[in-house]
Amino acid sequence: MTTDVALRKPTMNKQPPGSVSPAKRQIKEVKETKTTINCVTFPLPGEGPEQQLLKPEEWSYCDYFWTDKKDPQGTTSVAGFEVLLQKQLKGKQMQKEMSEFIHERIKIEEEYAKNLSKLSLSPLAAQEEGTLGEAWTQLKKSLHDEAEVHLKFSNKLHSEVEKPLLTFRGDNFKKDLKKYDHHIADLRKQLASRYASVEKARKALADRQKDLEVKTQQLEIKLSNKTEEDIKKARRKSTQAGDDLMRCVDLYNQTQSKWFEEMVTTSMELEKLEVERIEWIQQHLRQYTTLRHETDMFNQSTVEPVDQLLQNVDPAKDRELWVKENKTGEVRPVDMDI
Repeated sequence: MTTDVALRKPTMNKQPPGSVSPAKRQIKEVKETKTTINCVTFPLPGEGPEQQLLKPEEWSYCDYFWTDKKDPQGTTSVAGFEVLLQKQLKGKQMQKEMSEFIHERIKIEEEYAKNLSKLSLSPLAAQEEGTLGEAWTQLKKSLHDEAEVHLKFSNKLHSEVEKPLLTFRGDNFKKDLKKYDHHIADLRKQLASRYASVEKARKALADRQKDLEVKTQQLEIKLSNKTEEDIKKARRKSTQAGDDLMRCVDLYNQTQSKWFEEMVTTSMELEKLEVERIEWIQQHLRQYTTLRHETDMFNQSTVEPVDQLLQNVDPAKDRELWVKENKTGEVRPVDMDI
């Protein structure tokens, strides 16, 4: 994997251990300027040149997840990369729950449309007459039209919002995340193995140096019959132990550099995936609001004919029509004659 970000990482001191005293000084200096946490080497605060962010002012994943994090119970550590993976899984779950929310919204729309359609067939006030009767009939018809609008809204919600949210990044997504996880975890295991080798080599060097010191002191105060050849042999073993330590440190640094590079590359890939997820959801939630506005507009159109008929309601005309249809006689009573 490659990345366009310049990789900048401090490395452990590669100077070979010298004689006994310089070697001790080198080990002491490493311990004072650097610290190793869970097999990863970091500079101590205030030691060495100040590190610059790989992507300044972007709050990029590749800059903020290098150390391990204690779990809420404080018993175990969670790798920074694992935190990024958990973010991806949480995002997938949130996306699923949003889809479920829209599904519930669809059910409400469908039930509402069903009830509106049923109500539009109600016989209540069906005998109203005249211009008011016409307006009342149109109002009931508008319920049927409104029901159709809400039914279409629910169908579009399903096809244009719910389904895309549900199907975005299918079952293979979790498999892809596992590949990332296994890849970085394998590199971390290799790093732990290299670190164990460094510690073993460091201990071996300390033991050889101690043995050389003891033999040298014994020879100087003549407490032993050790020959100078024995001293040379112990010195060769100490030098060899120093070479072994240097080789182990070099292998450790190579492995840590490889882990570092893969962490940068993979974390940036996860960052890109998160941006895509957010933009995808944003796009389809905007589609929800667009459909909602359209529904309001269509609903408004269903009541416009009702408004027109209500404006034309004329009590005088209704009275005229009713009287003409129901009159019982126009001749009025007169006084009786004697």
